[in-house]
Amino acid sequence: MKNESTIIDVPAESSSAMKGKAPLIGVAKDHTTSGSGGYKRGLSIFDFLLRLAAIVAASVAAGTMFTSDETLPFFTQFLQFQAGYDDIPTFQFFVIAMSIVSGYLVLSLPISVVTIVRPLATAPRLLLLVLDTAALAFNMAAASSAAAISYLAHNGNQNTNWLPICQQFGDFCLKSSGAVVSSFVAVVFFTILVVLSGVALKRH
Repeated sequence: MKNESTIIDVPAESSSAMKGKAPLIGVAKDHTTSGSGGYKRGLSIFDFLLRLAAIVAASVAAGTMFTSDETLPFFTQFLQFQAGYDDIPTFQFFVIAMSIVSGYLVLSLPISVVTIVRPLATAPRLLLLVLDTAALAFNMAAASSAAAISYLAHNGNQNTNWLPICQQFGDFCLKSSGAVVSSFVAVVFFTILVVLSGVALKRH
């Protein structure tokens, strides 16, 4: 009678085996999530570095145009010709626009840090995508309009009898052209930022 009562312990092994299999499924799920988070964190770090580079490009564009004044003596020291960004409304708009773009990029850095800390969050990336697109359009408008005026300053327009001024104001044209080039570099950075945000949201 005692030997018959000791043979009832086989289901205990199967239940322990079932318990041992359950954590394996959870571990596989967590590994997939961490892999996706690591990829998105890498995109966020790259986004942050691009913003720093865009700040430099936009600030150089605004600062170079702002300091592009040049004064030429004519005959005597009392009669002078002067060229500056504030003499051309388009260049005034350029300085204001690039200053606003630089300020926006600085203010967007904390949001970019949030995407690094929380790589799976959707709201910060969507906000950056919308704001970056608006800033890209603003930057492109300023750069394109300034590029048109810079072209006229270098080549003039025979149909309207607009003479080129860069032969007389070489330093002014050199600085203004450099500012335009720097603004287009900022446009390239913004374009990459918008693409990065779109890729991160698509893989969400």
